[in-house]
Amino acid sequence: MKTIVVTGGAGFLGSHLCEYLVEKGDSVFCIDNLFTGNVKNIEHLIDNPNFKFIEHDIIEPIFFDDIKIDQIYNLACPASPIQYQINPVRTVKANTIGVINVLGIAKKHGARILQASTSEVYGDPLEHPQKESYRGNVNTIGERACYDEGKRVAETLFFDYHREHGVEIRVARIFNTYGPRMYENDGRVVSNFIVQALKNTPITIYGDGKQTRSFCYVDDLIEGLYKLMNKKDFTGPVNLGNPGEFTMLELAEKIISITSSKSEFIFKELPQDDPKKRKPDISLAKKVLNWEPKVNLETGLKKTIDYFSKIVK
Repeated sequence: MKTIVVTGGAGFLGSHLCEYLVEKGDSVFCIDNLFTGNVKNIEHLIDNPNFKFIEHDIIEPIFFDDIKIDQIYNLACPASPIQYQINPVRTVKANTIGVINVLGIAKKHGARILQASTSEVYGDPLEHPQKESYRGNVNTIGERACYDEGKRVAETLFFDYHREHGVEIRVARIFNTYGPRMYENDGRVVSNFIVQALKNTPITIYGDGKQTRSFCYVDDLIEGLYKLMNKKDFTGPVNLGNPGEFTMLELAEKIISITSSKSEFIFKELPQDDPKKRKPDISLAKKVLNWEPKVNLETGLKKTIDYFSKIVK
């Protein structure tokens, strides 16, 4: 049994990760300030003796003096533009001060630590698909920079702690992920489209709808994170995502078909710095982690729509 800390553990990805680790038989400490996380996501784990929830913001120090931590997954950061732009300075703090705090725990305990980085480090990419060697095209002063640049500096901090202090690190660059426990008002394209389709309200398409994304089902992503954490002698960064590429219009049409929705499309201006293309090159993940996604978009959407159909009113 490993003792594992998951920061952001009550969020969409974090709650699935906590569940996965508890089922593996590990002892899990879930840390979340509940800014975007929700206790409902982990309530089925609360009574499990191998699970403990701690309400805490990683911007403030936290100490584990009475136990030995083996691994840390750092997922603590708002992940959608609506969420991280509410308080952009705090978003930057989560990715700097917060990251320094969790790296300090890893250093103190000799724990292996994984950073949930993002495809947003590539910005609006000039390379397609995106390989880990691509250094990105990011606007340092735009409205998205608090997240994009925050995640970039978090990677820098991870590698500096690795080089200077010998901290054993893992860095995952996560591409668009979807599934149950997404929030209906978080502004992400999959949840937006599904909620609008279920309500038979107009589906909002930004730009001309021809911009592309790649969508990874949450179960596949969690398996990738676990494989990365437990791979010896490999720091990353490594892309984790589904290389299937779809336009926003194709995604909307699939959701309308599955839900038998009467929704029509309305078009609005594309937000500043919104990437035109996004597709991971996962050659490295296949080679080093023996990982690739298994769930196709239609199957994953059906599972996600089933979840939303029970909570959308």
